[in-house]
Amino acid sequence: MQHQLNILHGSNMAENAFTHPPTLDPVAVQRWAALTQPQAAWLHEEVGQRMASRLDWIKIQPQAWCDWDGLRGGLAAHALVQQRYPGATPLVAQEHQPQAQLVRSRLKRRWWWPADWRRPPTQVSMPSASSVQMLWANMVLHRVAQPQSVLSAWHTALAVDGFLMFSCLGPDTALELRGLYRDFAWGPMGQEFTDMHDWGDMLVQSGFAEPVMDMERIVLTYTTAAALLQDLRELGRNFHPQRFRGLRTRRWRQRLEHAIEERLRRPDGKLALTFEIVYGHALKPPPRFAVQAQSSLSLEQMRESLARNRRPSGKNPAQVR
Repeated sequence: MQHQLNILHGSNMAENAFTHPPTLDPVAVQRWAALTQPQAAWLHEEVGQRMASRLDWIKIQPQAWCDWDGLRGGLAAHALVQQRYPGATPLVAQEHQPQAQLVRSRLKRRWWWPADWRRPPTQVSMPSASSVQMLWANMVLHRVAQPQSVLSAWHTALAVDGFLMFSCLGPDTALELRGLYRDFAWGPMGQEFTDMHDWGDMLVQSGFAEPVMDMERIVLTYTTAAALLQDLRELGRNFHPQRFRGLRTRRWRQRLEHAIEERLRRPDGKLALTFEIVYGHALKPPPRFAVQAQSSLSLEQMRESLARNRRPSGKNPAQVR
């Protein structure tokens, strides 16, 4: 696996504003989002486990945290975070009611299990403004047609000094299949994924501070082309606006599997497919008040400003170790 770490500073990114959305068909994305899968894809759970280990870097102990689209992000990963913060109130944000009902049934407290008696019950609802100290979003952003609006919603949900943890697919995902589709002139294999530097730009533009981005490449291996394609179907669909619009034939599927067998087979006999995983962390800083010849502040803003000024000086409580 290859790793890369970037610490991005707002002063550098302001000059390179991210201005274009990802190549996603919003209608296709919404249809996929409304489907209820019984469980998360294996890769989502694996990435969630790796992202949970990154919480070792964070000192802040949230009183409440939100798992955004926890059903697709992975309820096993959700359980790992809940174990790390046993006293914090967990909240799962699900946009569609059938998915919310499934999450409620899966995370319902067990009256016969003593460990559940001591944990705060999981709430399944969208978070209100400034209601959580951590927002957890595992493998979400790469399947959002308008990510800036989602980042703004996350920023609104977080309390001041709260932090965001997220992961998503990066541009080198399925590069082997992209080359295959290009060589056979089959159109785009899938949407173009956003680079981690552009995610850093968007975080700063959405009001977050000091984003830290890193990435790794995970190579999954398969014994057959059919198994590889089935794994991809669990991860999503082809959301590219210029994708092939008709129905592919059985003969085309055979050609695809044959091409995969020929092009993606390694010397050890396994088929290999690369996934680039982008991880991000950012803080919600206190608001900056514009000072003019005559300025006005709300009572709540004044209280928050005075409370912060009374705190002892030192490091930010969410600063990484």
